[in-house]
Amino acid sequence: MRGAVIHAPGDVRFETLDDPEIIRPSDAIIRTVVTCVCGSDLWPYRGAEPVDEPHPMGHEYVGIVEEVGAEVTHVKPGQFVIGSFATSDNTCANCRAGYQSSCVHREFMSTCQADYVRIPNAQGTLVATDEHPAEAFLPSLLTLSDVMGTGWYAARAAEVKPGATAVVVGDGAVGLCGVIAAKEMGAERIIAMSRHESRQKLAREFGATDIVTERGEEGVSRIKDLTGGVGADSVLECVGTPEAMRQALHSTRPGGNVGFVGVPHGVEIDGQELFFSHVGLRGGPAPVRGYLPDLIQRVFDGRINPGRVFDLTLPLEQVAEGYKAMDERRAIKALLKP
Repeated sequence: MRGAVIHAPGDVRFETLDDPEIIRPSDAIIRTVVTCVCGSDLWPYRGAEPVDEPHPMGHEYVGIVEEVGAEVTHVKPGQFVIGSFATSDNTCANCRAGYQSSCVHREFMSTCQADYVRIPNAQGTLVATDEHPAEAFLPSLLTLSDVMGTGWYAARAAEVKPGATAVVVGDGAVGLCGVIAAKEMGAERIIAMSRHESRQKLAREFGATDIVTERGEEGVSRIKDLTGGVGADSVLECVGTPEAMRQALHSTRPGGNVGFVGVPHGVEIDGQELFFSHVGLRGGPAPVRGYLPDLIQRVFDGRINPGRVFDLTLPLEQVAEGYKAMDERRAIKALLKP
């Protein structure tokens, strides 16, 4: 098969790889229908995470089941499936508590920008649709594998409630999906922090009521101006940098909550400052598997259309251009077609 391999920062290649095989009876093999480049893939691409040796890339996927191990009965060959970037048995204590991304048997997907993918823990990870979906649904269904599910978790972790004011820090795909989630959860006012006109436009179409272009303490001051000097009820931190975290924490009112889903890089939190702020803080890898049935139905019902975050579509063989375009902010998110 063919797939993306990162060799060094800025060096992603499309190469011939060994076909995946069933290794454990809980595995499945899927044929990828569409996949994509994630904003978190840019951390190693930009050198913010080490690339010690060449390795495959990609953790977002939808596809057709080709083969299943002996223990997999929940899905069968020929079905269209969606799965989380973090695999889970969906039966352990952590899964039952709603944190499938902390499953005791968790494995993070990392080979999905390819023609075929082995899915560990397939019985608990994969969700099949009733029929093969129309092509128009594919981009939105793909987002459920990570960015829409992660935006949903950001809103849940920030405890967005009907009538609330929510702030979204970050205008990448996860942040934009966070806007969708905040609206679905009933936020009355949604403030998107963005400096990019095309992303601002999409944020408004997704439900943002206000745009703040300032960053840092200037951005915090602007949020305070918009909220009567108090701060927002809920803030979704969807970036992962120290500046974004400070901006999120300082934009939240006492008694409010921050949901942080940007993978932290260099983020340090002052315990004493957090203590006296009365701000709640929760985050981590999103338990996407728990949200899949609900989000799949919302997509099919036309309630949400997160696939609009894909503003660049490429054949899988041009995956390197997808990375480059996203790194240069010429694209929000690149869809890849095998």
